Amino acid sequence: MGRLPVAREGWPFIVIPAVLAAGLALSGRRGLAAPFAAASLASLGFFRDPEREVPTVAGGVLAPADGRVIAVEEAEDPFVGPAVRVAIFLSPLDVHVNRAPIGGLVVGASWAPGRFVAAYRRDSSELNERCTLHLQGESARVTVVQIAGVLARRIVCRVGPGDKLAAGERFGLIRFGSRTDCLMPRGTRVSVRPGDRLTGGVTVIGMLP
Repeated sequence: MGRLPVAREGWPFIVIPAVLAAGLALSGRRGLAAPFAAASLASLGFFRDPEREVPTVAGGVLAPADGRVIAVEEAEDPFVGPAVRVAIFLSPLDVHVNRAPIGGLVVGASWAPGRFVAAYRRDSSELNERCTLHLQGESARVTVVQIAGVLARRIVCRVGPGDKLAAGERFGLIRFGSRTDCLMPRGTRVSVRPGDRLTGGVTVIGMLP
């Protein structure tokens, strides 16, 4: 039997309102049950975690999240060095499970407190609560940053230093609207641009130098 396509962190948000809705409906209070049923269904959609056919592309960097590209820009990263950043905005309707952009060793995972301004703002990567993951691949380093947003108040990172990830493997999620940045070495041939829609673990966003 295959796994249910729902992130495990989502079950309390799905089951609890569903149980409340069922109890209210059985007691004849269907009007009160409706909001709980709607909340359960909305959570089921939000926490969906579909299986993905991860492509094998030598030197390719995969999108770490579903969503829309909001920026492609040069940056400086303490781990990667001179870098190019692809910033991805996830709406509440997107799949929010994050996936490793490359296969490699997790050499760092750090959390920073912050604000909860709109994730599509340019400065949200510096202002908001975030979790930074450093991946050491066979030939390059890549940093992924999970960034909270107005609605996203909980970042989940399931891995830590010493863990190994395969390209496209799940490593965490952000709850209810957010942003995920991928920082690659400068010189990477970026194949996406602002406005493009990405599929996490599937879309190739760049080719490493």
